[in-house]
Parts: sequence; C-alpha cells; structure tokens
Amino acid sequence: MDLSKLRRAAEDGDAPDAERRDILKAATLVGGAAAVLGAMAPRTAAAQPVQVAQAPALSDKPWWPHPKWGKDDQAGASNWITPAKVLDAVKGIKDGKIYRIGRVYESAMPKYGERTFSVRTTPTGSSYGANRLIGHEEFLAAEVAQTGTQFDGLGHIGIQMGKDGDMTEMRFYNGVTEFEMITAYGLKKLGIENCKPIFTRGHLFDVEAVKGRMLEAGEEIKLADLRAAMTKQNMKEEDIKEGDALFFNTGWGKLWMKNNDKYNSGEPGIGLEVAKWVVDKGACVTGGDCWAVEVVPNPDKNLVFPVHSELICKQGIYNHENLDFTALIADGKHQFAYIFSPAPIRGATGSNGGPIAVT
Repeated sequence: MDLSKLRRAAEDGDAPDAERRDILKAATLVGGAAAVLGAMAPRTAAAQPVQVAQAPALSDKPWWPHPKWGKDDQAGASNWITPAKVLDAVKGIKDGKIYRIGRVYESAMPKYGERTFSVRTTPTGSSYGANRLIGHEEFLAAEVAQTGTQFDGLGHIGIQMGKDGDMTEMRFYNGVTEFEMITAYGLKKLGIENCKPIFTRGHLFDVEAVKGRMLEAGEEIKLADLRAAMTKQNMKEEDIKEGDALFFNTGWGKLWMKNNDKYNSGEPGIGLEVAKWVVDKGACVTGGDCWAVEVVPNPDKNLVFPVHSELICKQGIYNHENLDFTALIADGKHQFAYIFSPAPIRGATGSNGGPIAVT
C-alpha cells in the first residue's frame, strides 16, 4: 500500500471524514499509521479557533524508562492499585448503591470508522441427558477491545520516533517497540492481561452542568471548567489522590443511539492543558461519555489524539471511553468507588466489559 498517497489524500482534504478514518485504519494495518497521523486532524463543520498547546505534544525525546515503575513494567498506572488504595476507596462507600456506567453492547451502537460488532446466536444442539437439557451459545465478530464501552490498554497507542515506517522506532509505553511486540495473533508485550484489576476512588466532573448545555465537537474542557465543576459539586481539588480515576461528563453521550452520525463526527473533551494536570495528579484512569475522552478535532490542527499519546503512551495512564454517567448525575453522585477488571485477553490492545461505580 502506498502510504505517500494516503498522506497526500489526508493533507489535501480530498476525502470526507469517513474516508479519512479509513485512511488511518488502512495505514495502521500495514504498520505505518504514524506516517499519516500528523497530517490527519479530524474535522467538524463548526470552525474552531487555533490555540497554542498548553503542554508538550509529540517530541523526539525518549520518555522511558518509567521513573516510578521501572524499565520492565507493563502494568502502568494500574500499579497504583494496592491493598491500601482499595481500603481507601472503600471508605467512600456510604449507601452501597451500585451504578452500571458502561453501555449495552449491540451492533447498532456508534463505532469508530469501519469497526464491527456482530453477534450470532445458535442452539447448542439437541437435548442432553435424561433431563433433556438445551441451551444457546454465541459467536462474536468484533474489534472486541475497541468497540462500545472500551478500556484503552498500553499497547493501543504509540509514537513514531525516527523515520516513518521504522518499526524499531515505533515506541509505546516504556519504550517498547512495534518490532518487539507486534504479531498477527496478539501483542507479545503490553497486552491488556498485564493491567491489574482496578478498585479506586472515582471523581466525576460534570462540565455539562457548569456550561448549562451539552458541549460541542471541538470544544475543549479547560482546567478552569474542572475547578468550576468542583466548586459546583462541593468537591476539593486536594481530595484527589494519586491512583484515583478522573471522569468527565460533556453531555455528548446523550447522542448515543439517537444521532450516531453526529456522535461519531467529533467530540468535546479534555486537551493537553488538562492532560498535564491529570499527570500531575498521578491519575490511574481517565474516562468520559465520549468515544475518545479528548477533544476532537484538537484546537491545534497539526495534532491528532495528542492526549492519548501523552497519557497512555508516555505515562501509562489508562483511558475508559463511551461511559454513561446518567444515573450518577441524576442522584447527585460525583465521587464513588470505581471498579473495573479488564478482560484478560492475552495480547489485546484494550478491553470491553462492565465498569461500575459504588457510592
């Protein structure tokens, strides 16, 4: 496949948004996504002002080894989840109410690009035994770790260092290279099986409530918005501890299964300013009611998913996408115990599953 043609098509804007997403997917399949990332800033109909990034974007400087977890670590920020951390999270449980904050998985749900989610159900056969047992089973065809409510693992996002297409310089968390990890049958390193089960304190920032409306695609959540949300919700910034999970509600999730085309067209979310704050706070996980959690398109048209690269790739901080905070917000619950154990699929780039919040 001619990556130079893909790059020119993206740069010239000759392809509509759906085709531009296909270009990214096609480039990824041949191991050269980084060759086109810099040229492919996603677009929406509404023009957005260009802003200077508030934190470093992509660079040629190594970010590995991880200063806290060491050069051989593959668990990233899930290392924060210690027995002491779990016991601390339990202290916040007062009424024992459980909230499902993940979406229902179904074929009609919004999906990125041409990703697939298809279920086929079949009987297990004729009856068995004297009790004439019968049943069903299913076959699932999907990008199982990257559809619906999805938890991005450390093998999902990397940065091209050096020459485009050089797999020895495609770097992921802790400097692991594409050459070291890639196979057609799962990643040899940084698979989601390395992520530890997560039981930690969760903090929800209802930016939709601060704005009094649903945020729009390309609208960046700023640090001032989070502080306004904390004031409105009677939360204190100093209450955020290392290893906590930070969640952002924009209202964009209201489009889920109601206007999938708009939902997929872009999204509001955090930018590099908040990403730097997330790192400073030592967060374990970020999450949101959108499909990437970060603002799309980025205010800097030269950047594509820079928050993913800053948090996942450089810091080992996980990202939980397509969450549903409706019930929590209806009950006025903005702090809770966040519980999620990724499906331990060896070599997977992330995980599906059913995260819960307990208040």
